[in-house]
Amino acid sequence: MTPAGNGADTPSDERLGWPKRFLVRLLHVYFAFSRGMTLGVRAACFDAEGRVFLVRHTYVPGWHLPGGGVERGETGFAALAKELREEGNLEMTGAPRLFQVYFNGRISGRDHVLLYRVDVVQTAPRGADREIADCGFFDPASLPDGTTEATRRRLAELRGAAAMSHHW
Repeated sequence: MTPAGNGADTPSDERLGWPKRFLVRLLHVYFAFSRGMTLGVRAACFDAEGRVFLVRHTYVPGWHLPGGGVERGETGFAALAKELREEGNLEMTGAPRLFQVYFNGRISGRDHVLLYRVDVVQTAPRGADREIADCGFFDPASLPDGTTEATRRRLAELRGAAAMSHHW
């Protein structure tokens, strides 16, 4: 055994023997598929005028809050900053506040979404490309036609006009 505290105080792989190493690896693969969870981030991004930033993707209909998946080894904060930069040329002007963790059963039985509330500034206009068809800031009281119901519900929850849900 090695000294406690360095993360290596369990028997080494060499001492387990190949059958046990194989079984442990097999169990890890099984749990990854049977209990694996996907995680995404979304953000209600507000500018200095109180307008909310929405995106319209090329691959799904409607206007959405910006966001995307959290990659293996990536923090929620890092994923949030990356997605805001990629989808809107947005920079956070303050610390994001985690608003809610939602279960998104419409995507799969294992998808979860972290919703943040964040103040932002747009560093440059964001043109259309293969992922983003359109984007912009909108008055929350006058959202564009085609804004998804989930987006409308999240914004209503944020302003206290709707009860908070645990489902996206």
